[in-house]
Amino acid sequence: MERNNETKDVLLELVAVAFLATGGIFVKLSALPPINTGFYRVLFSIPLLLPLAFKGLKTLRKKDILILFLAGCFLAGDVALWNLSFSYTSVANANLLTNLTPFTVIPISYFLFREKIPKFFLLGAVITISGVFVLLGGKINPIESNYLGDFLAFCASFFYASFILISYRLRDRYESSVIMFASGFGSALTLGGVAMLTEGIQIPHGMGELWPLLGLTLCLQVIGHNLLAHCQGRLNVNLSAIICLCQPVIASVYSFIIFSEMLSVKEVIGIMIVMVGVYLVKVQYSNLSQTSSAH
Repeated sequence: MERNNETKDVLLELVAVAFLATGGIFVKLSALPPINTGFYRVLFSIPLLLPLAFKGLKTLRKKDILILFLAGCFLAGDVALWNLSFSYTSVANANLLTNLTPFTVIPISYFLFREKIPKFFLLGAVITISGVFVLLGGKINPIESNYLGDFLAFCASFFYASFILISYRLRDRYESSVIMFASGFGSALTLGGVAMLTEGIQIPHGMGELWPLLGLTLCLQVIGHNLLAHCQGRLNVNLSAIICLCQPVIASVYSFIIFSEMLSVKEVIGIMIVMVGVYLVKVQYSNLSQTSSAH
């Protein structure tokens, strides 16, 4: 599948990231424990994704079913650790550390997929990451328990990167809905097993307990991750990973809109730096695509 890194696809992935950025809000609002919350997020998504994935399921190879199940296990690790991290650290820190996937994705994609890295790609990546740290620097007020939460969120980034790398490669053969539907079984079984051993399976009662779970299901699993997997068929994996770093930026904007939290000058500067970094990477990959086409 040809990945042309068109502007419309970059914008579409930004929409996906905007949905993913709502995750911390719904997890905080959920009355269920963290891993149970993640379990129902995935479980509820499976029947919703079936109509979208039904036609594509007929083309699934047995080997790829096993690979997608494994991808689902990796996503379950990300969901479990990310949800747990909110109990110990801030939403901003959790979003930042979980989305440090480029540190894993970029070197692995270079060696496994032979993804070309443009001359100024690392500069754009450094600018983007610096901007995220500047943005969150104004909110960081660490206490002792924050370090455990930060560590959990950081570990989640490795699981998330593994899921991204697998879905990126399979996106050459399957629609995003097929990837999310099939991997959902691996995620649901893994999260269900972990929840049973650690928290015990808890049943949500009433809309008060159901609506945050449904919000997670729709915004993250059905729309966010599904749309992100779709964009991975249109964008280079490194560019896609850098765009995902906008998630904590968007989460900060949500905090301003929903909770009336004023953005400091430092936070605004951080947002601007992140946008410059993403734009620089976009320009580099556009030039790379044009050069490849010329050959």
